[in-house]
Amino acid sequence: MLETVVRFFQEGGPFMYPIAVVLVLGLAIALERFIYLGAVRRRNRLAFERGILPALQQRDYQRAMKAANGSDSAIAGVIGAGIARLLNNRRREDIEYAMEEGLMEVLPRLEKRTQYLATLANISTLLGLLGTIIGLIAAFTAVAAADPSQKASLLSGSISVAMNTTAFGLMSAIPLLMFHALLQTRTNEIVDSFEMAGVKLLNLVADQAPG
Repeated sequence: MLETVVRFFQEGGPFMYPIAVVLVLGLAIALERFIYLGAVRRRNRLAFERGILPALQQRDYQRAMKAANGSDSAIAGVIGAGIARLLNNRRREDIEYAMEEGLMEVLPRLEKRTQYLATLANISTLLGLLGTIIGLIAAFTAVAAADPSQKASLLSGSISVAMNTTAFGLMSAIPLLMFHALLQTRTNEIVDSFEMAGVKLLNLVADQAPG
């Protein structure tokens, strides 16, 4: 199996190497993003469920603010902005605006480098097509000067080799697109958890407001 992969890579021509570099770079970005988003989700759960939420349920907003300030989690920054506004002004709209502003500050860190995966997948596909086209041009040029009895076999072999580049480009692009979709889903789940926490805070404020 390994020999087949090595032969396939060697027969693809020089464009196999830049495609491999794009694939490795994309996999490195995907791995870093999965680790980062996983850590963010764990820190958010611990900070909110064990620190901020119990204090909010007891209407102890000072303790909730202290818990938010004492955490480096993303959700602490978003909810902490709302609690800070709550301590100064109990208007629901002001609390919502504060949490939206906090979310806008956090969101770029969650989405950082994820969009590169889609770009790298496109680059991989285009490099594969370019390598195939250049390989076909070289093949037809060589066939033109070859012996007539050998043209058919030489052309079929050259086309087969040239198509390896396109195949490898697609083999690299498909997993990168899959990782891009998975990372976007995880990011959306984290953003949804922010919104859920914000709704819980607003509901607590609404319940406490005089009827």
